Amino acid sequence: MRLWLLLLIWTPGRGQSGVAPKAVLLLEPPWSTTFKGEKVTLTCRESHSLAQGNTIWYRDMKSWRVRGNKIQIGESGNYKCKTQGSSLSDAVHVEFSSDWLILQASHPVFEGDDVTLRCQGKDDKKANKKVYYKDGKQLPNSNNLDSIKLNSVSRDNSKYHCTADRTTFLIPYEQTSKSLSIQVQELFPHPVLKASSSTPVEGSAMTLTCETQLSPQKPNVQLQFSFFRDSQTLGSGWSRSPKLQIPAMWTEDSGSYWCEAETVTHSVKKRSLRSQIHVQRVPVSNVNLEIQPTGGQLIEGENMVLICSVAQGSGNVTFSWHREGTVRSLGRKTQRSLLAELQVPTVKERDAGRYYCAADNVHGPILSTRIQVTVRIPVSCPVLTLRAPGPQAVVGDLLELHCEAPRGSPPILYQFYHENVTLGNSSAPSGGGASFNLSLRAEHSGNYSCDADNGLGAQRSHRVSLSIAGTSGNRTGLTTAAVTGLLLSILGLAAAAALLHHARTRRKTGGPSATGTSSSSECQEPALSKPSRIDPQEPIHSEPLALMEPEPVYGNVNPEDSNQIYSQVWSIQHTKENSANCPRMHQKDEELTVLYSELKKIHPDDSARQASNRGRVHEDDEENYENVPCVSLASDH
Repeated sequence: MRLWLLLLIWTPGRGQSGVAPKAVLLLEPPWSTTFKGEKVTLTCRESHSLAQGNTIWYRDMKSWRVRGNKIQIGESGNYKCKTQGSSLSDAVHVEFSSDWLILQASHPVFEGDDVTLRCQGKDDKKANKKVYYKDGKQLPNSNNLDSIKLNSVSRDNSKYHCTADRTTFLIPYEQTSKSLSIQVQELFPHPVLKASSSTPVEGSAMTLTCETQLSPQKPNVQLQFSFFRDSQTLGSGWSRSPKLQIPAMWTEDSGSYWCEAETVTHSVKKRSLRSQIHVQRVPVSNVNLEIQPTGGQLIEGENMVLICSVAQGSGNVTFSWHREGTVRSLGRKTQRSLLAELQVPTVKERDAGRYYCAADNVHGPILSTRIQVTVRIPVSCPVLTLRAPGPQAVVGDLLELHCEAPRGSPPILYQFYHENVTLGNSSAPSGGGASFNLSLRAEHSGNYSCDADNGLGAQRSHRVSLSIAGTSGNRTGLTTAAVTGLLLSILGLAAAAALLHHARTRRKTGGPSATGTSSSSECQEPALSKPSRIDPQEPIHSEPLALMEPEPVYGNVNPEDSNQIYSQVWSIQHTKENSANCPRMHQKDEELTVLYSELKKIHPDDSARQASNRGRVHEDDEENYENVPCVSLASDH
């Protein structure tokens, strides 16, 4: 017997549970109760076919083996059968009664089937007025019928019996049959809910299966299935498929699951036991920050996108973005996703810094690595400044061109132009401005400009005009002529003094000065105007003085022992309310002005020396005109 069971386990063609389908036991005639002395034939079938080989039969737990699949019986008992290709059938109780009146039920009967009940007398011709009862109550419309049909029976403990009138020696009296329990076989067992995992991970798919199996004798019955979580219906409700695919499970999907199976005629419905399913949450890990444009190199005014992602993490993930040095986050998003992005529009220079992001799904925030973001600033319109040694640029001067952009990220390359012809370039590695020196020639008159470029777009300055007059010798000739005129006559000297005072007065009161600086911050080409003059230094101003007649103090200062032809010092007194510079003057309202002039000798090699010193105009002026401080002259006087 043990060997036989082992063979059954490994026989091919088993069901999903690994157990062969139940054998089917049939009766002929198809009544579970009959009169004693009659015979009933039992047939054992394997699902839809007759059994092959030996069949094992059981009656009240006793077994015997019979060659073939049929036996004939005449004794009451619970009968079962089993074949090589099937498992043990359900038990069928066959009753052989010695009573005069019996109630018969057709066999087999399955849940939801219609069943026929027949009230039968041993001498049926003498049985009249048959009535049928269920649990002691008369069934409706069951008077004086040989048989009745019960619709869609279920497996319950109901008891049925019948009564009939029996006439003996012309005397009728009522006969009652024994109670009968209808042997309703299971159409399909209660379903069993199976899940692909009882502890699924958040975000993973899960398959629910409502497992059951129809009786092989009812292959044409159609079933439908429905799935539930707690009191909520899942999916679209009833379906012909015994499986439900859930694409993703989340924490809130944890709960008690169960399923139902029923016939499409709704005659039989069965429910599975409940199964607890707990969805597990996966903590976030490997938080990463990505910045677009790639590398975090931005130009002021561009949009920046911060993308925060995690390699793992289930459920709702809260993403947040941060910049070092700021208390509040730049933004926060909670969504069921492994990445989220934040857009920072129109970045400014102040947006530069180290950025990072954090991700959290209840287990605690995890931070990404920090990424440096730099914001480069395009250069603004540069300003060009021209600087020369004297008030008037002349041939031979060393002209300095200085170009500077007020804003712009270093390094900045400056290009210098004369009439749109490139003169040269200079770099400012740390920002700021840069200069370019040019030795002036006559053809250098005209318009000058410069470009500033830091790789984010070049900007050009306004044009600055420059006029070059003569050579540096002109500056010396003018000086000598003025001194000679002073020595010829006192009237001429007085006139020279008056002219000098007039010139000083104009310079203090904002008289004409020539500068080559353009202060405009707009990169628009200005209209051409008069040539600019170059002023190397801002003059020192003083209060205006009232001119008085010059008074000679002394003359011919050391004419013999020097190369001077003639020299003379003149003093001029001016009235002024307050003179703090000359405290040794005789009166508070008088101020002394001293004119000191000299005329030098001309040596034979002066012509050659003058030609070599054309570029030293300012130095020549210092040699021909010497200013004696006011305090010193007062002491000498």
